[in-house]
Amino acid sequence: MRGMRIGLGNIRWLVAATFIAGAGFAQSPSSTLLVLAKSDNTVAIVDPSTLQVLARIPAGPDPHEIIASDDGKLAFISNYGGSDSTLNTISVVDLIARKALPPIDLGALRSTHGLDFAGGKLYFTAETNKIIGRYDPATQRVDWILGTGQDRTHMIAVSKSLDQIVTSNVNSGTISIIEQIAQPNGGFGPPPGASGPPPGSPPTQTPGPPPGPRLTWEVTSVPAGHGAEGFDISPDGKEIWAANARDATLTIIDVATKKAIQTLPIPVKGANRLKFTPDGNRVLISGLGARAGDTSLVVMEASSRKEVKQLNLGGGAAGILIAPDGSSAYVAVSTNDKIAVVDLKTLEVTGQISAGKQPDGMAWAVSK
Repeated sequence: MRGMRIGLGNIRWLVAATFIAGAGFAQSPSSTLLVLAKSDNTVAIVDPSTLQVLARIPAGPDPHEIIASDDGKLAFISNYGGSDSTLNTISVVDLIARKALPPIDLGALRSTHGLDFAGGKLYFTAETNKIIGRYDPATQRVDWILGTGQDRTHMIAVSKSLDQIVTSNVNSGTISIIEQIAQPNGGFGPPPGASGPPPGSPPTQTPGPPPGPRLTWEVTSVPAGHGAEGFDISPDGKEIWAANARDATLTIIDVATKKAIQTLPIPVKGANRLKFTPDGNRVLISGLGARAGDTSLVVMEASSRKEVKQLNLGGGAAGILIAPDGSSAYVAVSTNDKIAVVDLKTLEVTGQISAGKQPDGMAWAVSK
């Protein structure tokens, strides 16, 4: 029997690498921007007010995504290497001492990519194993894994309530909505409506109280498009927008029904990442396949699904991070070795950061 759902309603999503700063966003001295350089195997610590690099730290082999702990003391970096990689580590950086720490050894789990930090724990994807996992920094152990049954489970977002998770699965072309549900009677015993023992039978002895609901996980994989990769959840939690890298489209999924409700063409090649502005009014989509004269970034109005502006940033773009106040966005122009800073009011480029070769994943860290 299908279990009753828990934790639905207002959802505040924590998406890997959504805590970021804009050049016009008021920052405290302890607030820093973290930028991975994949070809340099480093992470740059950047002052968002001056756009200057404060330090560069080793990030381990093939660094792709980065997330900071809630207290801003540690950064975690996925060491990817491709979906059939033998890499099985997540690099760790001490952001206070500005030095690399021993990496997390994941044993048989390989090709980590997407990261999120929620409930004091690190969530990650492992493409080779087709799973998502959770690492507890306090015990220094992986304390939970769950199979998605999908190929190249790539990016991950975890709800603040910890009972809903969303992943993109590139080769399967799907978005998985993973929900914790409660199964009545502990998931055991006769189904509702089943008849009891025959009349005259001795009473059944049941030691202790009857079993309560058993929590388990339900995975619903929704077809999106070819190469579904970058995605984001609307701030109201009602929609998932997914960028499909291999067919230049985006798919919009209704969270309540878990069905795709619309697929639209987009004017970027190799759509790589997608982010909502904090107010939910606009969506930014980057294209890693863009060349020097192509559109690197498209801005869309969420309500009308209409294009607002195309930007040529000088090459193929990947990671996108948007300031919490919605004032600006950082876009990793990976093929041109720079981070472009885009003013989200004027939709003009107002600055750039030279943080290393082939920048991509970014994160925002606040020391507490």
